[in-house]
Amino acid sequence: MSSLIASTRFSILDRSRIREGHGGPEALRDTVRLAQEAERLGYHRIWVAEHHGVPGVAGSAPTVLAAAIAAATHRIRVGTGGVMLPNHQPLVVAEQFGVLESLFPGRIDMGLGRSVGFTDGVRRALGRDKDDADDFAGQLAELLGWFEGTSPTRVHARPAEGLRVPPYVLATGEGAAIAAEAGLPLVIGDLRGREKLLRAIDHYRAAFRASAWADEPFVVAAGTVAVAETPELARRLLVPEAWAIAYSSTHGTFPPLVPAEEIERRTMSPKERDRYESALRGHIHGTEEQVAEELETVIKETGAQEIMVTISTYDRDALIASHRGLARIAGLADGR
Repeated sequence: MSSLIASTRFSILDRSRIREGHGGPEALRDTVRLAQEAERLGYHRIWVAEHHGVPGVAGSAPTVLAAAIAAATHRIRVGTGGVMLPNHQPLVVAEQFGVLESLFPGRIDMGLGRSVGFTDGVRRALGRDKDDADDFAGQLAELLGWFEGTSPTRVHARPAEGLRVPPYVLATGEGAAIAAEAGLPLVIGDLRGREKLLRAIDHYRAAFRASAWADEPFVVAAGTVAVAETPELARRLLVPEAWAIAYSSTHGTFPPLVPAEEIERRTMSPKERDRYESALRGHIHGTEEQVAEELETVIKETGAQEIMVTISTYDRDALIASHRGLARIAGLADGR
């Protein structure tokens, strides 16, 4: 193991993907079980996502799921990747994280994104529209103000006020610039568009302004990483999610995951095949030796202090084995 990898934190993002033949409740329980395994393996943190009205994703309430994970674990940091701030009132978000931090002190992260609902129907149901994302910087400042007790409303967020829940900004669109201006840590992906990723990180570091929340830039690089005994098996781990992405882009709805062997037997239209092959390309995958080499390159290029990995696949045993393989690469506490 290289000294560069050894000095880097490794964490997990799980999207609570629903599998065909398995319902949403099972997907949520799978996420909790994965968190317990991640803790045993020595990962630094596990985060969960926010999606609304998506047939293939059970994770619609990340702070609720984070509470379940924190209650089922002991040491690993738990957070959101992320709470989509334009979908919520900042006061309510502050209160939720205040409760989490009060119950699980020193273990909670507040990952925040600027995306709004995936479809017009979801946005209407949330009482939001696309333009609400334009005021993310203002929403972020308001949220942090509730923790600092500086709201001009004279209202106090209980029990959030006075607590220090580390905030992170998920870089989508203008996210990197907003994180720099606010002086907050940055979570940025994906690792496939390396040139664009590096430009955004460089801009973030150059524009960073120290704040009460962070003295210096902190970069978490996020992306898909799949580890298996052979390159072919690692690639097959990517197949279910690649097909879901292709199906979503051609049918307008994001489906549950199906087994890789079923997908490989399917006849695809030229458009589906093109989107499917595109979704498979560029991810970090392979044997432990191959993935270690790619990760070292990523860390060198990005200067990231932390790598946050995600993988969505039908085979849960293979998913756990992939995270276990990465733990060995990273030299984590119990990667065996």
